Amino acid sequence: MKKGVIFDMDGTVWDSSENVARSWTVKVQEAGFKDKIISREDIQRNMGKPMDAIADDLFTYTKKGPERDALRYACENYENEYLRENGGILYDGVLDTWAGLKKMGYHIYIVSNCQAGYIEAFLEFYHIPYGSPEDLVEDIECYGNNLLQKDENIRLIAERNGLTGACYVGDIQSDYDATAKAGLPFIHAKYGFGSINTEVPYINSFSELTKVVPEVIG
Repeated sequence: MKKGVIFDMDGTVWDSSENVARSWTVKVQEAGFKDKIISREDIQRNMGKPMDAIADDLFTYTKKGPERDALRYACENYENEYLRENGGILYDGVLDTWAGLKKMGYHIYIVSNCQAGYIEAFLEFYHIPYGSPEDLVEDIECYGNNLLQKDENIRLIAERNGLTGACYVGDIQSDYDATAKAGLPFIHAKYGFGSINTEVPYINSFSELTKVVPEVIG
């Protein structure tokens, strides 16, 4: 038996919205849109969406196609660089809880709809070892790596790591929808950015996972 807990990033593990907004504003204004500012609220309402959908929402003053894509890529790349240096707000208890889950025999993974390099920027800022069975976070996957939707990447992580049992922890409706489509149980991080339209197991703080995970996947 190999059981894993797969985590969403934004609104679940950390809140990077303020620094993402700052980094995107830099690139938007460098591109010539001097009067445009990306706010924390702009970023938060788009958390969890694929990057092209976020660009369509935020960059309506650009032409859809090469112009919008170029601005999105500039923002994505600078965002990763900015977060490697400045990080975000890590929710209380994340590292201790991950270590506790690992001691309990659970394996830790991250799946996000983010751009390539975003998860790595988070892990590197907090000096979290990742990428092998011995590490705290064993495997990661995201939309930016393979252009797969979240449900597909959840299944991919589970299959790639030979999980016989797993759950996904996320904070918004699309996280739940993707998890249901992937055929896994879901735990709602109620402290995050959104609500869920059905009753599911939930946590009010990250540390509660050491109690809730065994109830959900044994």
